[in-house]
Amino acid sequence: MLEYVAVIFAFAFAIGLCALLLCIPKLIAPKFPSAIKSSPFECGLTPLSKPGDHMQVHFYIVAMLFIIFDVELVFLFPWAVNFRELGLFGLAEMAVFMGFVVLGFAYVWKKKALEWE
Repeated sequence: MLEYVAVIFAFAFAIGLCALLLCIPKLIAPKFPSAIKSSPFECGLTPLSKPGDHMQVHFYIVAMLFIIFDVELVFLFPWAVNFRELGLFGLAEMAVFMGFVVLGFAYVWKKKALEWE
């Protein structure tokens, strides 16, 4: 049981620090509520729609496509770091991988998923 004392102490310290960092701003932050501060803000303009209206699915599709291509292209960095050690075989593997990425991008482009309407 003595081995777990450090883990329990670290866990208690982390919980206490989180609670402290969440409570201190509530106690010491200045509070000057006003109608202007409570109004919705959208790039300095009056909001175009009420909150709770449906967003177009297109925004979500673009976001998902960005995440997919971003995660795929993260694999380029470790390959570039180890390029000399991987040799010709590593180059061929990356060419196949990039071929799949380009094919996916071409498919998305053909389906016009990236166009704003």
